[in-house]
Parts: sequence; structure tokens; C-alpha cells
Amino acid sequence: MDIVLEVFDTFLFDRFWATAYPASSFTYTKNVVKDATTTFSSMRELPTAIHASTQFFQLEPSQYAYMSAWPRDNPWRQLCTLYLITWLFGLVLYFVCASLSYLFIFDHATFTHPKYLKNQVSLEIRQTMISMPVMAVCTAPAFLLEVRGYGKLYDAPSDAPFALYNYLQFPFFICFTDFLIYWIHRGLHHPKIYKTLHKPHHKWIMPTPYASHAFHPLDGFAQSVPYHLFPFIFPLQKFAYVGLFMFINIWTIFIHDGEYVANSYIINGAACHTMHHLYFNYNYGQFTTLWDRLGGSYRQPNEELFSRESKMSKAEWERQTKEMEKLQKEVEGDDDRDYRDESRRLQKKVM
Repeated sequence: MDIVLEVFDTFLFDRFWATAYPASSFTYTKNVVKDATTTFSSMRELPTAIHASTQFFQLEPSQYAYMSAWPRDNPWRQLCTLYLITWLFGLVLYFVCASLSYLFIFDHATFTHPKYLKNQVSLEIRQTMISMPVMAVCTAPAFLLEVRGYGKLYDAPSDAPFALYNYLQFPFFICFTDFLIYWIHRGLHHPKIYKTLHKPHHKWIMPTPYASHAFHPLDGFAQSVPYHLFPFIFPLQKFAYVGLFMFINIWTIFIHDGEYVANSYIINGAACHTMHHLYFNYNYGQFTTLWDRLGGSYRQPNEELFSRESKMSKAEWERQTKEMEKLQKEVEGDDDRDYRDESRRLQKKVM
């Protein structure tokens, strides 16, 4: 995240902090190296050097980089900036990707499904807007530790443990996080935890792409812990880290888009995740079906999902609804969801 921090500081936050917390009596000068013995409390009084986060490019700092009482390497400034990036940039990524998926991929015939909620999209967005700032509070400290060098991120490919690791880090990251997310997600379905933390995400029986981040904030953070944990245990190239972070968010949207393009034996796609939302205690995995198969929680998607005609048929929906209501009663008790009053009428009209 130091690369992301440098970019945002250069184009946005240098000026923000120079205005919000200006230096009172000292003008920062470029290329003056801070003495290694400088204490935390006196950092605001001394000039600071600005070092590039990567050898592959360097952004020239503007005058604003030297005009704040909080220099770029101040940990409190870094923490606040990382919080704002995580929250606001996270929302931008969410709205852009979810909206593109909603407009061009998501099957809008889902609106007529009997388990589609009244005003569901607005409710999904509202839950996300409530959760994201709280999730950012939990996430920013992990990013701060990484930025301040406590992780095992490396810059040059030559710094990898061995040359092939530059390629192996990607499947290794997927396997590591998929394993931990499976158990975290399965744990969130424990009866003593589910209704408090995980039920808000299961409010969406037939989710849209906007449901991808509509979690209870502690639920969302819990499922992100493996992503933050990986670079503190294993080496990870800096640009790979940023790319994987974006990929994870896009993948989360992808598995909620309702477009069942592949019936894969290995990949946990939208069809598998739809089984999870419909039937609760199946398909906890994030990327693969491996751990669900080994853990006895795998449910193969219904064949009808892979044909548009049968996927949206009245018979399939009635079958889904009947089984879902039985399982929902076992897992949650009474159903407090507010379904669309006109959904069944519209369904008959469409059919």
C-alpha cells in the first residue's frame, strides 16, 4: 500500500494535509534527510526527505508535500490517509464495478423472483454505505503496519525468494486465502454467531452485484483477514499486492452477479455462491470448491441454472422457494424479510 499511498499523497492528500494541518513555523525543504534519532513527538518540527515507494517510478512531490505539520512519514497522518483511501476509494471501486456488472451482466429478470426483496438494490447499497467506513477502521491499521515495513512485501522481482516465486505467489495467495476464508465463513454460520454478524448478508436470497459488500462490518472484515495476514507471513511483490487487492473486490462482485457462465468443478463462481444464498449451509469457499468438497459442505449448482429458459422458469423458482423456506426456517426461525408484494404477479406476467 505504500505505492498507493504515494500516488494519493502526490495528487490529493499533500494539499489536503497542508490545508488541514499546516506547518506553523517551519517550511519543509526537499531532500533534507531526517536524523535517525528523531523522536515521534518531534517529527512535526523537522524537515523530512520523501523517498520513492518503488524503484519503477517516482512522482515528483509538489510544494504541498513540505507544508504540513504532519510530514508524509508521520504514522498518524499515514493512518488517517489510509483510512480515507480504504473507505472512499473502496466505495468508488464498489460503485463502478457493481454498477457495470448490474448494467451489463446481471439478469434483471431476477427482479421477478419470489424471493427478491422490496427495494432490494437500495437496501444493499445502504448496508454497504453503513458498513464500509467501519470496515475501513479495522482495515487501516493492517495497511499501516505494512506501509511501515512490518510485512514481507518486496519491490524488485530479484528480491523474491527465488525467480519462480514471482509467478507462484499468485496461486499461493489464492490457495492460502481460500482455505482460511472457508473456515472463517463456515464459522460465521455457527448458530451463536450467524444471527448477529452474518445474517445481514444473507438477507439477500437472490443477490444483485450491489450485495457483494453489503455485510455487517465485522463480518466483512473477518472475511478479509486472510488477505491482510498473507503479506505478514509470506513474501509478496508490491504491485502484485495492489493488483490482488483489486481482484478480490472485483471477484466478490462477480460471484454475486447472477450470471452462471460456467459450471466448473473447481471454481466457486456465481452459480455456487447462489446455492449458498439460497440454501445457507453450503459452498462457503471464496475462489474454489476444494475445501467445501473436503469439508462436506459442497452443493453442486442445479443444472437448470445454466439455461436461461429453465433458470427463470416458474417450476425452478417454485422448487427453489420451497426448499429455501424449509432451510431458512431451520437456520433463522421466522422470516422477517420484506419481499416484493408484486413479485408473484409479475412473475406470472413474464411467464
